[in-house]
Amino acid sequence: MPAFDKADLQRRMHGAIDALKHDLVGLRTGRASTNLLDPINVEVYGAQMPLNQVATVSAPEPRMLTVQVWDRSNVGPVEKAIRSAGLGLNPVTDGQMVRLPIPDLTEERRKELAKLVGQYAEKAKIAVRNVRRDGNDTLKTDEKKHEISEDERKRHETEVQKLTDDTINEIDQLSQAKEKEILGK
Repeated sequence: MPAFDKADLQRRMHGAIDALKHDLVGLRTGRASTNLLDPINVEVYGAQMPLNQVATVSAPEPRMLTVQVWDRSNVGPVEKAIRSAGLGLNPVTDGQMVRLPIPDLTEERRKELAKLVGQYAEKAKIAVRNVRRDGNDTLKTDEKKHEISEDERKRHETEVQKLTDDTINEIDQLSQAKEKEILGK
């Protein structure tokens, strides 16, 4: 039985796209998005917890996020975690509510974010190429074990390459769209 599994390769390549989409959602485009705070972990009760497990995050206005902290004793740690997250946000605390005005993006910051989009895209492409390599290695192993013929191996390698090209095109489209959004073009 050949070890080559095209569906598995497809699933793994789409995993790279899903990871890229998740990374891109966290990048700020000048509009308030509750996803902006997804990567933030807060130290509470002696453990690191995702912000959304200690508070409710909402975007009541286009340029404002609010964080409703459930337990009053966690307001300080939440504020500290947001400040130290490197998102350029300045929390304003009002009781158990933490308000986060979203500042305008400077041209310099937009360019930094656009570069970051490129880095995320490259990371996703590397993951896809690694999946391609694994698939091709599996095909060569199957051929050596005489489980598939040389022609079958070549046909499957062509399919793997097409899958790789399609996935990388999708990554390029996602990153270009996000760059346009960030640079406001």
